[in-house]
Amino acid sequence: MNFIIRWLVTALAVGAAVWIVPGIEVYGAEAWVAVALVGLILSLINISIKPILQVLSLPVTCLTLGIFYLVVNTAMLYLAGWVAEGIFDVQLHIATFGSAFVASIVVSIVSGLVNSLIGNENTR
Repeated sequence: MNFIIRWLVTALAVGAAVWIVPGIEVYGAEAWVAVALVGLILSLINISIKPILQVLSLPVTCLTLGIFYLVVNTAMLYLAGWVAEGIFDVQLHIATFGSAFVASIVVSIVSGLVNSLIGNENTR
């Protein structure tokens, strides 16, 4: 049940990023299906690969006072787009690194807000 909540929150956050950030678009299916699939893939990546990258990038994150953590989130967004295109033929088009960086900030903020509203502390 916790994973389903994480998936829905992440899909909602990805949808907000697609809606708010210019340069982020989804193609290949209906918009809500594409956003749900990218949200699913991003949730799986955040559970499996992101903790490893956080540990590996810990020295740089400490030197930059946590700013590099946003770069790790941006890389996870790029990876989710690449996997979504390869597996489901759903394309998460990211125009520039700047738009991906802003989209990762939007995803983090929306996820945090929704998690605080529903009272789910276990998902991030």
